[in-house]
Amino acid sequence: MAPLDTEIRVMDEDGILTMLDWAAQEGWNPGEDDAPSYYAADPGGFLGCYLNNQLVSMVSAVQYGEAYGFLGFYICHPEFRRQGLGAVIWNAAMKRLEGRTIGLDGVVEEQDNYAKSGFKLVHQNMRYSGLSDVTMPMDQRISIIGKGILPSIIKYDRNYFPAERSAFLERWMEPMNPMRRGLYLVEEGIVRGYGVIRAARDGYRIGPMVAETPEGADLLFRALAGSAKGQMINIDLPLPNEQAVELAERYDLSPVFATARMYKGQDPNLPLDKIYSFASYELG
Repeated sequence: MAPLDTEIRVMDEDGILTMLDWAAQEGWNPGEDDAPSYYAADPGGFLGCYLNNQLVSMVSAVQYGEAYGFLGFYICHPEFRRQGLGAVIWNAAMKRLEGRTIGLDGVVEEQDNYAKSGFKLVHQNMRYSGLSDVTMPMDQRISIIGKGILPSIIKYDRNYFPAERSAFLERWMEPMNPMRRGLYLVEEGIVRGYGVIRAARDGYRIGPMVAETPEGADLLFRALAGSAKGQMINIDLPLPNEQAVELAERYDLSPVFATARMYKGQDPNLPLDKIYSFASYELG
């Protein structure tokens, strides 16, 4: 039973920085500049549970469009675990996303608890990590995502995500941001893939990265990872995409962190064979 004197508050952008710090302490290696993108995705979607004015648990419950939502950042402070305070914030998140299909990427130790709330496991994910030892290819099919092409990339992304997420992607792929870089692949005048690399607490993270062919994915990966040559890089891939696993292993990345994609509601049936890395485990 949780204490009665708890309060649920919506976290502002500074609060999201605290959430990222907690995620880092859990070993999740968040991006250095993720807060503005997360806040843009849904300013009301980041919740904190306070006990006697102290933050004790948190969750993100981000609304995408009218029918989809995603849960992340489900963390209870170690000193306050097993007191029902995780359940308090969890219930607030579920209420906020009521009536929607809800996705999450659950850590292994919490998957049984998610199942009790009606979530069904759809596929396993794996974070691969390693030292980038590739050189950026000189290939005219690869270009930097700038303001002009950004609307087209956002439209293209809709093929790989259950809902429109333009507010998030406009910040996630923000042109001229020194903390991140977006690249896209064009063949015969048609966008065939894109990816983003961003600075993280430890090295760099690539995601999302989508491509219509394994060859296109390889080219995009080399272009992204090559921009961080000599640094640690991480990708979060769906294990059903065997080509993504082969790509990670080809460049000497090793599996380091498992999660599972789970849904409450209808499975969006994403084209996993074309998804080589998710944007983040926190926002999908």
